[in-house]
Amino acid sequence: MDKRGYVYIMTNKPDGVMYTGVTSNLVKRVYEHRNSLVDGFTSKYNCKRLIYFEEHPTMSGAISREKAMKKWNRSWKLRLINATNPDWCDLWRAITSS
Repeated sequence: MDKRGYVYIMTNKPDGVMYTGVTSNLVKRVYEHRNSLVDGFTSKYNCKRLIYFEEHPTMSGAISREKAMKKWNRSWKLRLINATNPDWCDLWRAITSS
């Protein structure tokens, strides 16, 4: 059985650098980014704020969506984020509070 998947976008500041990723465990993965436990783009550009995420019923669906989103231009990503999170609030508390 395929597990759920999540596509997410991290940033370093409002209207800043954006990173799009995919994971099966959103809380764990965002924690890793927030605490610089992941080498690479997010630690290099200090992307610690979760500004967008979407849940998919399968990991394969989430991977397909992430691949598509990585090809998007910046204005498409901005439109998506601004539609659901216009103030670019960090959504960390939203995913960690029950």
